[in-house]
Amino acid sequence: MLDIRFSSALMAMLILALAEEEGNPTLSSAQLAERMGTNASLVRKLVLPLARAELVVCSKGRTGGTRLARSPEEITLAEVYRCSSGDKPLWNCRSGDEHDCRVAANTQAYFAELTREAERAVLDALGDRTLADGVRELRRLDREGNPSGDDAGLREVASPDRR
Repeated sequence: MLDIRFSSALMAMLILALAEEEGNPTLSSAQLAERMGTNASLVRKLVLPLARAELVVCSKGRTGGTRLARSPEEITLAEVYRCSSGDKPLWNCRSGDEHDCRVAANTQAYFAELTREAERAVLDALGDRTLADGVRELRRLDREGNPSGDDAGLREVASPDRR
């Protein structure tokens, strides 16, 4: 089912990629939460499957936090999608009682095939993109929305201050 887990996990990963690029590779859950406009508890729940999939490394303690496990060039958006979405399908079919109608009798099988095709297309598109591609695209979008042409808006996202 479509929800915000993938977009939230991707946002966290892009923030970490930008932070790494700027020399601040480890961010606390509070720092990630602040930049994402959410709370640290939600960030920790989002990060857990990313850590299990070895996309991020988490460390505990006063100077602990989360950082990318590999370079942004090596992490595809498909990897982030797979681990953040789990085994939930892209869509769910309407379920109901069996009927004598040919449509009702075959809708679930038909819809399951459509869902598999759509998920393959999504994974193919995401598999062609890396976190590094995402950071480049965000920088381009930031420049277009920022007449000065500098990356000040993106730099704020990965600032090194610890709270």
